[in-house]
Amino acid sequence: MNISIFKTNDKFDKAKELIKEVYLSDQRPWVVGYSGGKDSTAVVQLVFNAMAELDRTQLKKKVYIISSDTLVETPLIINSITRTLGRIQDEALKRDLPIETHKVRPEIDKTFWASLIGKGYPSPRQKFRWCTDRLKIDPANKFILDKVSKYGEVVMVLGVRETESSTRAGVLKSHTVEGKVLMRHSTLSNAFVFAPIREFTTDDVWEYLLDNPSPWGDNNGDLLRLYQDSNSECPLVVDKEIKESAGSCGNSRFGCWTCTVVKEDKALSGFINNGVEWLRPLLDFRNALYRYRSDRNLRQKYRMNGTVYLTPINLEDIDISNYVQIEEEKLGDYLKENNIDLANVENLDLIVIGKDGEYKQLGLGPFTLKAREMILRQLLETQVMIQRNHDPEMELISIEELKVIRRYWLKDGDWEDRVPKIYEEVTGIQLDWEKNDRPLFEEDQITDLETLCLEFNVSLPLLKRLISIEKDYVGYKIRRGLFQEFEKALKQDFLHL
Repeated sequence: MNISIFKTNDKFDKAKELIKEVYLSDQRPWVVGYSGGKDSTAVVQLVFNAMAELDRTQLKKKVYIISSDTLVETPLIINSITRTLGRIQDEALKRDLPIETHKVRPEIDKTFWASLIGKGYPSPRQKFRWCTDRLKIDPANKFILDKVSKYGEVVMVLGVRETESSTRAGVLKSHTVEGKVLMRHSTLSNAFVFAPIREFTTDDVWEYLLDNPSPWGDNNGDLLRLYQDSNSECPLVVDKEIKESAGSCGNSRFGCWTCTVVKEDKALSGFINNGVEWLRPLLDFRNALYRYRSDRNLRQKYRMNGTVYLTPINLEDIDISNYVQIEEEKLGDYLKENNIDLANVENLDLIVIGKDGEYKQLGLGPFTLKAREMILRQLLETQVMIQRNHDPEMELISIEELKVIRRYWLKDGDWEDRVPKIYEEVTGIQLDWEKNDRPLFEEDQITDLETLCLEFNVSLPLLKRLISIEKDYVGYKIRRGLFQEFEKALKQDFLHL
């Protein structure tokens, strides 16, 4: 689509007129990303005002304004976003504008807590930001694809700007076709990107927001005050390439309170320093999550797929005389002789001498089940503290997530069914858990199985996994896939060292 670029000295009027022209150029619906931050607020306000100036007969296509609720958003911000979405919707209805507001959320089995506490994903870091895909990109893309299937093509309207960073500018330019306003979405076919404020500076954004009142009645001065101790917003990310240029949201007031990608969470600290003292337990818990990631005692010594790997050791960091040293080819024998379970072992003071003579350690995988129990307990204790001191209705983790976590733990061999017990011990509340998820064995039977595994040199985690797989297929007349799952479990690296 070729769009003429308006030559005007007023950057704001130029952006608004461009929005009108792009809107009227075809029948493709728009999906506008709104994070609650300055850039997305400016875009939504520009779009709203542009549509309000059009004749009602010209408003023939839908505009969906979506926000990403990761379920671990900073509470003050997600509450503000929810209120704003409601105000936008109410004002759009009053003015008869074809605008719909929506919040998109991750699937219940892919939430932050289902992934970290349920499956054991380590706390996110810069090189392993699993949270962005699961919590933001996938839910937003699911919404977009739903509109693609309904309308054929959609246009994503985003508050991305070239002046945010050189990386962001490079991404935008790489997707731009000369003479075209719309860019191709890098991963979603039949989706296009429109960035109406791409040439705005940060000063331009604030000038627009402070000189142009919010059409739905918000106070943009309040938004400015939110930025006094923060220098970025956490955008609604719908593109894996833009994800890489977006950086961390850990320093932003518009991100997740659980963010461990950065060492220090300046957002929560900023709120607390400004008097929002009830957030302190959240900051303490977030800081604990950051530390736990680096604690080798809390991590399995192989990856989720059973892969065992070795990582080089910096000899300046440790005194190797305090470690058992084993040649790489003898590692398997050593683990078997000492009945070492790589899924649960804590203090493994072991150095592996590689075939090249380099000193190495076993690489780390998910949090151990014991570590996940500890984290769940601490999260629930934090929730109880917040409910007691601030808001009796505030929920840091939902019952639905707890049920997913319980299911994941049972698959990982939690035959004691610890989730209901931990929940009742911390909260004093006894929930009606599904009876068909009751533990497979009584405590004395578990002890007998553990003893037999030691006696016959059988991997207890493997046995638990095989029994869990069998349980998943109970009741099916045709159990297609059962033996493939057995084979996958039996081929895990840690069994064949």
